[in-house]
Amino acid sequence: MTAKRIPLYGWYGDDFTGSTDTLATLAERGFHALLFLRQPSEAQLGAAGPLDAIGIAGASRAMGPEAIAAELTEIGRFFARQGVGLMHYKCCSTFDSAPDVGSIGAAVAALKSFFPNPLVPILGGQPNLGRFCVFGSLFAAAGDGTVHRIDRHPTMSRHPVTPMAEADLRRHLAAQGLADIGLVDYRAYADGPAALATCTEGSPAVLFDVGIEADLAVIGGWLATSLESGPMLAVGASSVARAFAAGHDKATAVALSPGAKHRNAGPVLALVGSLSPVTRAQVEAARGYASLPVDAARLLADERYAAELHAAALSKLAQGDAMLVTEQPAGTPTAAGAVAEATGRLLSAIIAEANLGRLVVAGGDTSTMAIRALPLWGLSYLRACVPGAPLCRAHSDDARLDGLEIVLKGGQMGPPGFFNDAARA
Repeated sequence: MTAKRIPLYGWYGDDFTGSTDTLATLAERGFHALLFLRQPSEAQLGAAGPLDAIGIAGASRAMGPEAIAAELTEIGRFFARQGVGLMHYKCCSTFDSAPDVGSIGAAVAALKSFFPNPLVPILGGQPNLGRFCVFGSLFAAAGDGTVHRIDRHPTMSRHPVTPMAEADLRRHLAAQGLADIGLVDYRAYADGPAALATCTEGSPAVLFDVGIEADLAVIGGWLATSLESGPMLAVGASSVARAFAAGHDKATAVALSPGAKHRNAGPVLALVGSLSPVTRAQVEAARGYASLPVDAARLLADERYAAELHAAALSKLAQGDAMLVTEQPAGTPTAAGAVAEATGRLLSAIIAEANLGRLVVAGGDTSTMAIRALPLWGLSYLRACVPGAPLCRAHSDDARLDGLEIVLKGGQMGPPGFFNDAARA
């Protein structure tokens, strides 16, 4: 009997770090996946070869609603042309967003018309990253492992751009235009995937509790059946990919050979833009890097200062691994987007002259702007590094950058020894 074909999986990430987590999730489960850094050309699609999953890393987390609508209308049209069965809008696992910036509601409105399945599942947790959704309310682990309701989380409740003031995800998303969201709470999973059909009746968008990994297997079984009604849009963190893979026969996917277990020759350059306490503790624990502090305000205002940092970084890299660390501001933080763009330009100038073995970037906005500043067109999965931040291989038409090893991590991700692990993985 011929195995049933797995629907083509597409994902758009609202930032680059989360996009690579979804890439790793799919690749580790045997799917031939590639993450493009912008909408790919036909030549780039051809170079990638046959794919089970196609991703595009975006920046909608930092965009206003009009910009989201413009970008995602084109993205939706592209993915629909590819014949995608499940279109995953990959948002941050903490769902940090707001009506005026990073609106998940605006993203759904732009994408939905391209995927006619009447249901829009929203998966509300990712247990392997310490994210849990119970009775529709989101909880997240802090750096010390303590789990907090998201509106009381020591970092996410004080996020400088999109602070989370509401834990009930239905209320949070309703403020962004997603009204009448249904709820499937964890008690329904005891009866298996078939029972979820009744739970999802009557609501165009449905939030699914996710408290443990086994919940995702049940949701995945429901997804596999529901996709028979046509291409579907789904929302959530990489838990969407974990559920999808659990609900399909991986034997029909293209298995990937494991990546090589040695590091590319050349020094490691780490760029730290996140001000998160988790990342700052990781910086303190880092060993073997020559550290260069970066004054964000001066970087924006003084070209000579940028040139000095450029020269200093090249000098340090000639001797070994180096780390550029954005300093904590003394007063009101400088505009995060402008700083991320400036550090991206600095990184591009450094890489143009340094022969790196590996690049490590910490911070969601920083990762997005930094990688977009480089002449790369895609990332593929090499191997695991830490949960949420895999080791990737860069694809570029520039022979110097093609094959560069890259690790991207969000501010809240990784153990205390992250930078040490990222240099050795």
